[in-house]
Amino acid sequence: MQNFLELYGEAALTAVGFFWKAGWAFILGYFISAMIQSFIPKKKLTRYMGEANLKSVSLSTIFGAASSSCSFAALAAARSLVKKGAHFIAAVAFMFASTNLVIELGILILIFLGWEFLAAEIIGGLVLITISSIIIKFTYPDEWLENAREKVKEEGPKIKEDFDWKKRIKSKKGWRMVGNSFVSEWKMVWEEILIGFTIAGFVAVFVPTEFWNKIFLIELSGSLPGWLIALENAMVAPFVAALTFIGSMGNIPLATVLNTNGVLFAGIMGFIYSDLMVPPLVAVNAKYYGKKVAFYIAVVMYISIVLTALILNGLFSVFGIVPESNRVVTEVAQFKIDYTFYFNIFFVLLAGWLIYLKKRFIKMHSEDVSEMDMEGDTSFKRTIAYLFIAILIVGLLVNFLI
Repeated sequence: MQNFLELYGEAALTAVGFFWKAGWAFILGYFISAMIQSFIPKKKLTRYMGEANLKSVSLSTIFGAASSSCSFAALAAARSLVKKGAHFIAAVAFMFASTNLVIELGILILIFLGWEFLAAEIIGGLVLITISSIIIKFTYPDEWLENAREKVKEEGPKIKEDFDWKKRIKSKKGWRMVGNSFVSEWKMVWEEILIGFTIAGFVAVFVPTEFWNKIFLIELSGSLPGWLIALENAMVAPFVAALTFIGSMGNIPLATVLNTNGVLFAGIMGFIYSDLMVPPLVAVNAKYYGKKVAFYIAVVMYISIVLTALILNGLFSVFGIVPESNRVVTEVAQFKIDYTFYFNIFFVLLAGWLIYLKKRFIKMHSEDVSEMDMEGDTSFKRTIAYLFIAILIVGLLVNFLI
């Protein structure tokens, strides 16, 4: 019992350490995202996304990279693109870009895994979009997707996205919209981040290295060919990601845990790219487009993720630049007076200013406030988030008392 309490306290402290290390990065990333979403008109982009061509996919990628990193928001925004006439290839490209190429995710990967993994994430994100686009182009189920488009047109919300960005960026209203967007982003993702970081802290402490060794065949690295282990890692990683039920930003600390335990580069990248494969997100797609199309999108994503992880592994191996992060969980999650301490203070003050702008926006422009339809943001998930908060508080008390 004494040993369990010690591990429990250590796990809670590790989870909170993850929050501490990433706090300023979240605020910076979502501040930049809020500015992009508030000052870049999207209507001019969406009018060119109706074809299955390079221009359409490129614009969808740019649009996605400038959007929210929340997985549920990515699906909702992709639905609005389909409603406006965007091709499904463009919609899938948008989903991958908005969950793999956004600024806040890149900052988090840089902090937890290092610049090598950040470079791999950017290159792989583009490869991922290219592969998925090719697969959909050659396997396009016309009847399914046309029926799905009609379903979206009937059910999807109307969103205003046209404005003069030069006037908006110079106005008080424009910056109040930044504050409104910043707070709205946090409302969409805080449960996901909290659950993900907490799970990562407890997995890091309670799950032994032997468990990962067996799942990812690490213990057989001397007897099996390297390419076979890389293939197995890439194929298994999406299922591990799905079992965690963590999407978007919440899986980066757990990717650090996998890296610390010796999981291959292909497995780690496959895990990071799989944030759209978790069951709640597949269920949301089923609600948007129907079960057949949701399953089709999931299969396309799985194949694209596995191939991308293998291509990255092979490409980086040829050039001898396979990233091997030297970051370990105990180093990432530690508390000390360094740049993280000062950055957290500064960005907490920035967050306070943005919250103030949000309140001013609601007070003066309440008629312009529009909440995105977030089917995945359920009261059940919020209940789980509050439960995890209680678990962390008790764990910190245990760690302090023992």
